[in-house]
Amino acid sequence: MKLNVRQYNKMLQDNNISIIYSGPIWESGIDGMAEMLLPQLENDDSSVSPSKSVFSIFVEQMKNIMMYSADKEHHTDDEDKPLEMAKGTFILGVQGKAYFIQCGSVVTDKNADFLRTRIDYLNTLDKRELRQYHKQQLKVSKGDANNSTEGIGLIEIAIHSASFVDYELEPLGDGLQYFTMYTTVKMAGGKKSAKK
Repeated sequence: MKLNVRQYNKMLQDNNISIIYSGPIWESGIDGMAEMLLPQLENDDSSVSPSKSVFSIFVEQMKNIMMYSADKEHHTDDEDKPLEMAKGTFILGVQGKAYFIQCGSVVTDKNADFLRTRIDYLNTLDKRELRQYHKQQLKVSKGDANNSTEGIGLIEIAIHSASFVDYELEPLGDGLQYFTMYTTVKMAGGKKSAKK
């Protein structure tokens, strides 16, 4: 099938989308995508703080896709070591004086319930409370025999976001839902979004 690339490019430009990726995500692959993202942030914004926040949210969103995605494939790498790949989508763009960062993937009903409960709770906390909760959860994970860090990445996303963490869950049937997370980071000189 032959696609009209110019038309897709215009759609991205019209929506101020800087980066869009959809496909397999694996642990070492996240590093490669991070290397692609950093120069883009450095060109867009001279302030270290917004760039650091966008980068942190990107890394945690990718890790969340790896952890919670129900759409996974198992392969072996060049050294015949197990390689798990999750499928998801990541979008970075600019709206007004803020970056918007969006990701999506298919999740199970169980993980959808966990994500909904955790994000709804995090959205009730202010930045100081989020940092305290983050420290508490890190202590709990260190004391856990399995060293589980489940949900800690969501706290870090909430800390770096300019406002609350927005999300949608779309039922797909067969015990699956499509999970979309949307966050913003104010650019240098931008106005901070109001917390709902």
